[in-house]
Amino acid sequence: MKQKLRKHKIYEAKVDKYYYLVNNIIMAFLALLIIYPLYFIVIASISSPEAVMNGEVFLYPKGLTFEAYTRLLKERKIWIGYRNTILYTFFGTLLNIVLTIPAGWALSRKELPYRKFFMWFFIITMFFGGGIIPFYLLVSRLNLIDSPLALILPSAVSVWNIFMTKAFYESNIPTELLEAAKIDGANEFKTFLSVILPISKPIIAVMVLFYAVGHWNSYFNALIFIRSEELFPLQLILRDILIVAEGTTGTGDLDTILEQQRIANLIKYSSIIVSSLPIIIFYPFIQKFFKKGFLVGSFK
Repeated sequence: MKQKLRKHKIYEAKVDKYYYLVNNIIMAFLALLIIYPLYFIVIASISSPEAVMNGEVFLYPKGLTFEAYTRLLKERKIWIGYRNTILYTFFGTLLNIVLTIPAGWALSRKELPYRKFFMWFFIITMFFGGGIIPFYLLVSRLNLIDSPLALILPSAVSVWNIFMTKAFYESNIPTELLEAAKIDGANEFKTFLSVILPISKPIIAVMVLFYAVGHWNSYFNALIFIRSEELFPLQLILRDILIVAEGTTGTGDLDTILEQQRIANLIKYSSIIVSSLPIIIFYPFIQKFFKKGFLVGSFK
């Protein structure tokens, strides 16, 4: 019997070894699929446009040049776009957190009056929308056209994020903690401020990341609501620069056309880096909260 058990354990150990080997190979392959395109954008942005167009850039940059970044950062519009996007992201995310965290906490409480009604009210908005034209008419009637508020107020809250916050509180707030707060004489408002918020750092960090990335990458609302270039976010300014660079190709003599194509390719990759770098730098600061806030709040 002992000999059979020993053989079974040896067999299981071998199976586990092969499993982890195959699993590591698959994960390494998937990581390569994700990392290489990002790496290629970086090396292409500092390579000669001719080398990129000829397919010579593969593992390392060729014809090292920072001309693309020099051209972009000399543009006054880029700095205006950075300023506007930072402001839209900061105030937009602040409003998002102020609305999402209390809403998620309230919906997680079974004693909330008309809780099912509010739940269904939120759920319906996830499946049905008025469309672009009613959306535009609403913003127009509110006199928000060509106003920074048009990029903040319409996206003030995400129902999906409210439900994620709700799930986090349902999974991580013990009933005993709330009972202890009531025994100490704390009302609902004081309990939320003094007890719940201090232990909400993981979900707040996740919500800040989700909302901030959304605001940073957003350009569609600016495209339809903003008229003044002084209010353009960074994404819209980069879009216009790329359109101008690519749209001018095909005019003039052959040398002019080739130079225009070169400039368009030069700017294309560097603009991706310029627009993505702040978020990439921002992410590590909240990474330690991300796993706990996202996984526990979403799946438990």
